[in-house]
Amino acid sequence: MTAPVFVVESLAGVGAGAIVELDGAEGRHAVSVRRLQPGEDVVLTDGLGRGAAGAVVRTEGKDRLFVEPSEFPFEPEPAPRITVVQALPKGDRGELAVETMTETGVDAIVPWSAARCITQWKGDRGLKALAKWRATAREAGKQSRRLRFPEVADAATTKQVAALLAKADFAAVLHEDRDYGSEPLATAELPAEGEIVLVVGPEGGVSQDELALFEEAGAKAYRLGRSVLRTSTAGTAATALLLGRTGRWS
Repeated sequence: MTAPVFVVESLAGVGAGAIVELDGAEGRHAVSVRRLQPGEDVVLTDGLGRGAAGAVVRTEGKDRLFVEPSEFPFEPEPAPRITVVQALPKGDRGELAVETMTETGVDAIVPWSAARCITQWKGDRGLKALAKWRATAREAGKQSRRLRFPEVADAATTKQVAALLAKADFAAVLHEDRDYGSEPLATAELPAEGEIVLVVGPEGGVSQDELALFEEAGAKAYRLGRSVLRTSTAGTAATALLLGRTGRWS
């Protein structure tokens, strides 16, 4: 079994012979929940690609753990980078989408207030929802032993999504309607580097106005398989497909 991952604020200046302290909520989880003991292996990360792997030296109280790193792994920026624009689902299905996409290997997630979204993020409620998505990405990143966690952006408007698509090296809107002219994502020509941006619409689908705006920005409509996936699972399935096709899962 691989060593558990814990997040530290920074690993700047940490090298051979250093002792790194893990405290706060992460330290409490390591000491009081995981009950780690001296000699056990752990991995520390800043969530930005840097890691420090080593053994527990000692613990203090209920929330302090000290690690002596012996290896310093680094997770480079991926190529191509995959961003999923995720329409806001109902209830906790947004957090489910973030969790599974993070575990699968997505690089960035952009919450999108689509026209047909039942859920809309406004005021304090929106800020709390965004915080939950970011916390979910962080926890899922740890669980899946990632060193580089996905960025969860602020909620985007449709115009902001169109601007993001216009800058992409490959832009796709997942759309199940064959009559609309959607092509299989499984056979799309993909870039070896740069940015791939996928748009996942809400349960009610992407509106015609949104499709037209995204098409104007350079995004074509693509479909996955024969079945129609829910908005909370489509991004994960599409990410997995692209990771395999681009060689990132090789």
